[in-house]
Amino acid sequence: MSIVRTASVPTSPSASCEDGMTPTHVTRSLLGWGAVAGPFYVVTSVVQGLTRDGFDFTRHQWSLLENGGLGWIQVTNFALTGLMLVAFAAGLHRALAGGRGARWAPRLAAAFGLSLVAAGIFRADPALGFPVGTPEGVGTVTTHGVLHFAAAGIGFIAIAAACFVLARRYSSDGERGLAIFSRATGVVFLGGFLCVASGAGNVAANLVFTAAVVLVFAWIAVVAVHQYRSVAD
Repeated sequence: MSIVRTASVPTSPSASCEDGMTPTHVTRSLLGWGAVAGPFYVVTSVVQGLTRDGFDFTRHQWSLLENGGLGWIQVTNFALTGLMLVAFAAGLHRALAGGRGARWAPRLAAAFGLSLVAAGIFRADPALGFPVGTPEGVGTVTTHGVLHFAAAGIGFIAIAAACFVLARRYSSDGERGLAIFSRATGVVFLGGFLCVASGAGNVAANLVFTAAVVLVFAWIAVVAVHQYRSVAD
């Protein structure tokens, strides 16, 4: 008589990786895009600013890099960064899994990501002498320029709100340092946006806004790393 032996099959999703990624791996992979998005966007923008003729970091917003013969690079930068943030938002939704901010923080982060995609589709209007040959001043306002500004405004408000939502979450979880950092980032980012919106071409306003953009991407990276480490194996 032959004896038939049956192989044991893992019942836990994390018991074996042979059949694909576990839920934990998926969540961490999605969160990882939050750490990548900021450096990708900032480095790509800075390299362009340093190499594009006529671009002045003290006067020109990075959105203006969408114009000119090489404008497609910044358009792609917006789109890819936005998609990375949408992936991060999906990972954040999985990682928070209930409690304060579990619903709205991911939604607001996703809204920011989608706003960047929209800002890539609708290019900013040439202004302030860039690209070279563009008259000084605000210049001609077009429909796509208005839509670019509207998309950016919605996204900026969304990510600032996400800062405050997660600040409450971290405060209730006893993460005092992260709560303070989140609130400070939200305040600074909103302030930077208001500065640049009311002072086009103003050097101080533009530099404050640029610093605020770098800060908010740094905050996203910190949140991504924190949530990545907090996901149970």
